[in-house]
Amino acid sequence: MSSIKSYKDLLIWQKGVEIVVSSYKLTKTFPQDELYALTSQIKRAAISIPSNIAEGYGRNTDKSFSHFIDISRGSLYELETQLLIAKELDFIQDTDMFNYVIGLINEESKMINAFNNSLSKS
Repeated sequence: MSSIKSYKDLLIWQKGVEIVVSSYKLTKTFPQDELYALTSQIKRAAISIPSNIAEGYGRNTDKSFSHFIDISRGSLYELETQLLIAKELDFIQDTDMFNYVIGLINEESKMINAFNNSLSKS
């Protein structure tokens, strides 16, 4: 971890931010009555991904960082589940954006797993 100057340099954090922005765009067309329900849950899960990466980095130990990476991974899977539910409920109008976000989630999952494996080896 000593070679990393800032959590903002981490590709997993950068991809996490991209997931947040894309998730917000995707939920813009959700029904208004879902604003405080699924829409809110999706936004919170998405925000949790890069936020936990940043918080873990700030803890300054590989063990603690790994713990927060695990939390971030959990939020990633939570987000994926919520988006799949939204798709089943026909809340998602933009199929291309949905597929894009799901692709980002799959990439992020692989990147988080690889990053966490590298932490446990150091």
